[in-house]
Amino acid sequence: MVVVRTRRLSDWLRTETGSAALLVAVTIAALIWANLPSDSYAELWHTEVGLSFGAHGVDMSLQHWINDGLMVLFFFVIGLEVRQEFSVGSLRDRRRAMVPLVAGVSGVVVPAVIYLLIAGRDAADGWGVVVGTDTAFLLGALAILGPRLSNQLRVFLLTLTVVDDFLAVSIIGVVYSDDLDVVALLIAVAGLVGLWLLSRTTVWRSAPYVTLVVVVWAATLASGVHPSLAGMAAGLLVPAAATERDHVESAKALFRDYWQSPEAGVARTARSGLARSISVNQRLHDVLRAPVSLFVVPVFALANAGIALGGGVLTDALASTITWGVVAGLVLGKFLGISLGAWLAVRAGLGRLPEGVGRGSLLGGSALAGIGFTVSLLIVGLAFTDTTQAAEATVGVLIAMVCAAALGWLIFTRARVKWGETTADLPITLEPPVDPEVDHVRGPVDAPLTVVEFMDFECPFCAKTTGMWNDVHAHFGDEVRYIVRHLPIYEYHPHAYLAALAAEAAGEQGRFWEMHDLLFANQAELSSEHLVGYAEQLDLDVSRFVLDLESSELAGRISDDERSAEASGARGTPTFFLNGRRHRGPHDARTVIAALEENHDAQSAARRRS
Repeated sequence: MVVVRTRRLSDWLRTETGSAALLVAVTIAALIWANLPSDSYAELWHTEVGLSFGAHGVDMSLQHWINDGLMVLFFFVIGLEVRQEFSVGSLRDRRRAMVPLVAGVSGVVVPAVIYLLIAGRDAADGWGVVVGTDTAFLLGALAILGPRLSNQLRVFLLTLTVVDDFLAVSIIGVVYSDDLDVVALLIAVAGLVGLWLLSRTTVWRSAPYVTLVVVVWAATLASGVHPSLAGMAAGLLVPAAATERDHVESAKALFRDYWQSPEAGVARTARSGLARSISVNQRLHDVLRAPVSLFVVPVFALANAGIALGGGVLTDALASTITWGVVAGLVLGKFLGISLGAWLAVRAGLGRLPEGVGRGSLLGGSALAGIGFTVSLLIVGLAFTDTTQAAEATVGVLIAMVCAAALGWLIFTRARVKWGETTADLPITLEPPVDPEVDHVRGPVDAPLTVVEFMDFECPFCAKTTGMWNDVHAHFGDEVRYIVRHLPIYEYHPHAYLAALAAEAAGEQGRFWEMHDLLFANQAELSSEHLVGYAEQLDLDVSRFVLDLESSELAGRISDDERSAEASGARGTPTFFLNGRRHRGPHDARTVIAALEENHDAQSAARRRS
């Protein structure tokens, strides 16, 4: 029982809600600890820790080791995420990227201007405190306070924070750096060049990249440039790419070898093959994401959020222009900068908001972006040498967290009540529902469990290629049925539409599923000549088959499926619906089976209650 509860707690902490709750708890703990009668809080974090390598060494306080050492991992992960977004994510598509890009830039500029208007005379150097958004807190607050379904808004905000983080880290590296050591800086640059050259090769192992990243960090630390910039730059240079189907097939063959010969050497080869199929960027991101969110950032919060509020510190902070400059910059600046930037980008025709994201969702998300925390606290330590001013700025960051969350909650509530914005996501319900008279059904037409796949015959990851359906059917037998609907991706798959017509033409002669399987088995050969050959192979009436390829009725069926995809929120292939609800996450057989079993158990319990 204890093990199960511990596992559930661990799983919860890995969610956006859990990681945000952990940060809140650590922040409160830091404040309580810093205000105890003893000086143990300050004494611990000011403890000097040194590392020596022959005649060379590094000697810093424990707090500096965290801020300049551990936090480099945080910024390295940000760099990895930015590279992923530019290579295979939302920033690859200019039309999708322009609105959050403009909003991200204005969401950095406007807060800085507001801060300078309020506190510029007293502490102009502190403007950098208000430029960054804490992604972990933002997403956690969105999960708690935002619409019940908010995936489209989440993607928009993630894209925005990629721009925000990039600019914030650049500001840290350029504005808040010490006197430069040219030799060390040249070594750091050489390390970055080495990373770039490595990314241009076929090297797929992580070790060479990690080694160069450590060299870049050490050289940057010695150079006087803040190491956060090195972490971001190094992450940007680690290559990211979409997984290719042939690499997956190679890994599958290696695991089959291990299944036939379970020996250590064969297992090592299989592991290497699996690693080779995933880009270095994705592997490093997957390894570092949990330690950074569950250890690095909480430890940073513990070391930096503690402020001794006694002796009139809190009273002085509440009367300080620095405190209210930070609060106004983060809360009002982020809200106005992001919302106005997005509005101007849309009005200028640069792009549009994601489907399903209304004005209330945009305004609520803009408000939550006023939670600065991690980057803000880091810049507080860099911008203010006066401890009193640093305490005032830190109080401002903490007040801004509460105000930004409250403002976001108020806006989301109004959007839900006044504007009817109950979601900020694509539709998740299959429309229209399965109709055995129209849809192609594999398995009993009245089976209690239903798997619907929107597919493309040239899509290398669709269900037949992965073998998912065979495993699901083997597990459930006649309890499950499988339906496919067409969603040709014209931009990337030029033969998909004609292949869909061929499957429908074969269906006119009662052979849809045979043609379906044959087309997936020959994805590289889907020209007109090949399709006619497959019709001959299936002993179809070829003349009728060829005429049906020109049929407006069959073309209408594909159009109906495309309209169904639009109405159901399917925007790519494969997209699965399990018992009429869009499935998110992995679509391997084990995951789909578990989701169907959970759904089936819930339905059975509901029937028993009724």
